[in-house]
Order: sequence, then structure tokens, then C-alpha cells
Amino acid sequence: MNEALLRELVPEVIGVLVRRGAEFAAAEDAVQEALIRALETWPDDPPRDAKGWLIAAGWRKFLDAVRAETSRRGREFAVEVEPAAGPVPGTDDSLWLYFLCAHPALSPGSAVALTLRAVGGLTTRQIAAAYLVPEATMAQRISRAKKRITGVPLNQPGDLATVLRVLYLVFNEGYSGDVDLAAEAIRLTRQLAASTEEPEVAGLLALMLLHHARRASRTGPDGRLIPLAGQDRSRWDTVLITEGVEILQSALARDRLGEYQAQAAIAALHADAPSTAETDWVQIVEWYDELLLLTDTPVVRLNRAVAVGEADGPRAGLAALTDLDPDLPRLTAARAYLHERAGDLEQAAALYAEASRVASNLPERDHLTREAARMRQSLRQ
Repeated sequence: MNEALLRELVPEVIGVLVRRGAEFAAAEDAVQEALIRALETWPDDPPRDAKGWLIAAGWRKFLDAVRAETSRRGREFAVEVEPAAGPVPGTDDSLWLYFLCAHPALSPGSAVALTLRAVGGLTTRQIAAAYLVPEATMAQRISRAKKRITGVPLNQPGDLATVLRVLYLVFNEGYSGDVDLAAEAIRLTRQLAASTEEPEVAGLLALMLLHHARRASRTGPDGRLIPLAGQDRSRWDTVLITEGVEILQSALARDRLGEYQAQAAIAALHADAPSTAETDWVQIVEWYDELLLLTDTPVVRLNRAVAVGEADGPRAGLAALTDLDPDLPRLTAARAYLHERAGDLEQAAALYAEASRVASNLPERDHLTREAARMRQSLRQ
């Protein structure tokens, strides 16, 4: 079975269901269920028309969901009683929903994926991109998580670490993706920080504020992506930066370092620098070394290599990239940047062009395409 074919068909099948009258979220859920069925049955009984099979299966799943929801609402209406007199509470249950979706019956990875989909509002494609896995794989993971807690009372909150992970990913998607969720993630993290002395909660809030402080400078009037080195730092929100640094300092004083505090420390060093050239890159590399001890991931190693390229020269940065998976997102773009810094403009042009072809979103693709053109223009001069 060709999983690449499945991934290519998903958007088209969802579009067909939407045109038939399904809401987008319901259509996506239905296609997820159809994908699970395809993964189970196609290896032994492949269909002649893969797209037609997915449309039919997805539409059946959608109709089943509509019937189940209609029946549920009917049962609720049948037992509805007059509510007790009194004021209506103004409680915001959003954060509590995050904890309930992080149910102890689920693994942390499944709980995060389910919460991002059910409460955070992210699409399966966005969640898969955050986890660097195929969309079909993530659809299967979310579907299994739903089945795992079917019929289980959602009255046991999950652990804090899982909720922090969800809030972190929601903020990242809001900050750089298709849906603006950053403000909501900050709001909920503020609520959480007000209710606990856990330093990692404060570290996450500081990280969000420090990144959010420079959001206005990340794109131009025409929507073009502006990298850190080209941003107008006078547009950075100094109030948010001051608040973020103060929160971070208070968290670090508790002497229980975690990954969000380490990331916030790196963001604070960027925020403190008058320019890219005046950034304390040596200290940033040291913080990345701390972060690697806490969470040794390919993305952290990629970011550390770029920092090494700034602190010790582009050749040192390129050497730090050699052991990473060639398919890691943004690896090719990082190599292009470091080759440009090293003066290898022809290699940089080729790598920028290659990186643009695999970029995860349109602004990033356009930026990398322009960088490739800039390198070629420099070579002609």
C-alpha cells in the first residue's frame, strides 16, 4: 500500500465531502476514520479506485457521525430539566479541557495529538508536521486515541507535562502556521502560571512572550517572511520582552532547569541583542548544550548547529549538521545559509532552491526562492 498516495488524496477527498455538505472539521474526522480502515484492509484487498473508495468510506463515516450526534442530542433533550435558579457562572473551562484530554489512559504522545485536534483546533496535517510524521500516521494515532477513551469517564486530569507540551505546540502553530492560536495559548499559559509555582510553566510563558514580542517584525507589508537578521528591532514589543525576562529570571532562580526555561533563555539573548552581529552567540551555544541534555532532538541539534556557525564560523556549523537526517525539515535551508556565510554562493543558491521545493508553508517557500535568486544575482555580478 502506498502511504504517499493516501496523503495526496486526503485534501481532495475532504474537499469532496465539504462540497457534499459536511463541515470541514467533520469531513476531516470522517476521512481520518476512512484512512484507518484503508490501512487495515488495503494491504489484503486493494481497491481498483483508491479515491472513489476513500470518498465512499469517508461519506459513510460522516453520515454515521451525524446520526450518532443526532441520537445523542435527542437523548439529552429527552432528559433535560429546568436548571436551578441562580447566577450563571463565568468560568472558563478551556484549560480544564486540556487536562481532561491528557487522560491517564493515553500515552503522552497520543494525549498531545488528541488534545491538539479536539481542543486546540489544529488539523491533522498541522499536527503531523509538528511531529515530523506522515499525515496518515498521525490520523491513525488520533483515531486510536479516540477509541481508547471511548466510554471512559473523562474525570481524571492528565499530567502537567503533557498539557505544557500541547500549549507549546499550539503556540508554535499560531506563531508560524496557518491558524492564529498564539494569543489563546498565551492566555491559557498565564492562567496555568497563576495557579502553580512549577518553574517550567513560568519558563513556557516567558518563552511565548519573548517570541510573541517580535511577531510584528517577522513579516513585511506584503506578507513576506523576514528572518531574524533582517527584522526591524525597533518594532519589537519591549513591554512583552521585559515581562518575559522577569518571569524567566524568577523561574531560573528556583534552580530546577527544564527545556522551556532553556529555550526562553536563548530567546532572551536574542531579544537583548541590538543586532545579529552583536548577539552573544557563544552563550547561546552554551544554552543549546544545556537544552540537548534535557531534550536531545533533531530540531535542537539543527538550531544549535546554526548557532555554532555564528559563534565559531560557518564551517564549524556545517560540520555540526553532518550527522542529521537529510530529510529533516529546514536542514537544507540551514546548510544554504551556512554555505552563503562561507562564501560558497553557487552551492548556497542550489541549496536555497532545493529547500524552497520542500518548504512546509507558502511564506517560507517564497522566502527561500528569493534567497536562491539573490545568490544567482550575486554570482552574475
